[in-house]
Amino acid sequence: MAAKNSSSTDGGTEAPKRRTRRRKKATNDQESVDKAADAATKTSEPPEPVSGGDQSSETVAEGSRGGEKSSGEGGESDGRRRKRRRRRRKGGDEGGSNSSRNERSSNRNGGGNSNNSNSGNRRSRGRRNKKPGGGGGQGGGGGGPEDNVITGNVTGVLELHPKGYGFIRSPENNYSSESSDAFVPSSLIEKHRLREGIMITGGVGPGSRGQGPRLKSIESIDGNTLDEYLAIKNFDELTAINPHEQIVLETGAKPVTMRVMDLLTPIGKGQRALIVAPPRTGKTMLLQQIANSVSTNHPEVKLIVLLIDERPEEVTEMRRQVNGEVIASSMDRDVESHVRISQLIIERGKRLAESGKDVFILLDSITRTARAFNKWGGNTGRTMTGGLDVKALDIPKKMFGTARCFDEGGSLTVVGTALIETGSRMDEVIFQEFKGTGNMELVLNRRLAERRIWPAIDIGLSGTRREEMILSEENLEGVILLRRSLVSLEPIEAMEQLIKTLERFPTNAEFLTKIRSIM
Repeated sequence: MAAKNSSSTDGGTEAPKRRTRRRKKATNDQESVDKAADAATKTSEPPEPVSGGDQSSETVAEGSRGGEKSSGEGGESDGRRRKRRRRRRKGGDEGGSNSSRNERSSNRNGGGNSNNSNSGNRRSRGRRNKKPGGGGGQGGGGGGPEDNVITGNVTGVLELHPKGYGFIRSPENNYSSESSDAFVPSSLIEKHRLREGIMITGGVGPGSRGQGPRLKSIESIDGNTLDEYLAIKNFDELTAINPHEQIVLETGAKPVTMRVMDLLTPIGKGQRALIVAPPRTGKTMLLQQIANSVSTNHPEVKLIVLLIDERPEEVTEMRRQVNGEVIASSMDRDVESHVRISQLIIERGKRLAESGKDVFILLDSITRTARAFNKWGGNTGRTMTGGLDVKALDIPKKMFGTARCFDEGGSLTVVGTALIETGSRMDEVIFQEFKGTGNMELVLNRRLAERRIWPAIDIGLSGTRREEMILSEENLEGVILLRRSLVSLEPIEAMEQLIKTLERFPTNAEFLTKIRSIM
């Protein structure tokens, strides 16, 4: 008796008894599963395989083998393993018993629906996955706004984001970024092959999760239907040719500046012109006169004045004096605004030109635009003279190089200004990089401006390439004779003599006729 008591109090002999009870319980569970399987085989139709029962039998076998293997070994790791096995056995046994009950009830009902065995599980999964708000995944009773809900119309220019989506920018807001701008999803952009810079008119509706308006449908693109838009060739696919149609700037006897430009530096549709201007040489007045002449003589041309990093008072003056679209990112705006607006407007001009229209862009100035891109792009590790990054001029050059005339019709004229003699080495480097890239250069002379001789154009340094394709044969002959008589004179004397001579004739045509008769 004492030996029996001592054996019962010994801690080493209690663990095997516990494992024996667990193995007996596992055997009983296995027998219950076997009984359920035997009952299922007696039915008229074979039941679907039940993953819960199979898993429980395998788990029980594993538990019995694990119990035998671990006999005589203690420790916390074995205890944790046994707990996990008990949980798995319990879930498998319940699954097997539930599946067998469902199969028996299905057979009693005549076997009409073999899928009822899992209907309870499916309903429970549906309840778990169901979200509030009508099952659409969003609150508010019905799954949020539908795609066909249109609450208004919008008209604006498409600006694309590098990630593929875009926004509709309003011309009334100076194409600035506003929270009320309509969002354009990337799926719509890919579907209709939308390009940056197109003018879209379409319907908008509410966005998801309380966001801003969202573009739902497209009615027209630049006045064309979707089919007509898709038939338009891309800008890079069109054939570029030399300008051959002159943009006449002369509007009468005055201003004399426009008459001088028609004679010495004629501008054609598709011209890439560079105005080189030192400070205080009449650059702003020259741009205003060019813009007014274009809008007066060529109403069919789309005129856009783009001012980057200019003084706010000059922006106001330009908007009051010019009869055209003036877009500005003044000096009080950040660098991101300069970069974004300049690229968007150039893309807008490209979309109009590829659709067959004539576009005239006045860009003031290329120098400040290049400065903005230099600051925006950051330092790549390679810097040129004056602190200019080696890649800072890549995009500004591309923007200036978009000017061209197309053989298929349409043109894009860009007249940009470059600042010199500012005391900045960076400005000088920018000018040297753009020098020679245009097919027309007009150089303003500070000495002429100091003497108040307007226009302060340096005749010897100014001119147009392939001007014989722009001017008529008669006018070209007179212009050649005029240049021969003025090129030998000093810039001040040559301009003074030309201005006095032009004042004697009301039009350039009469002046050239007189020159041909004299010489």
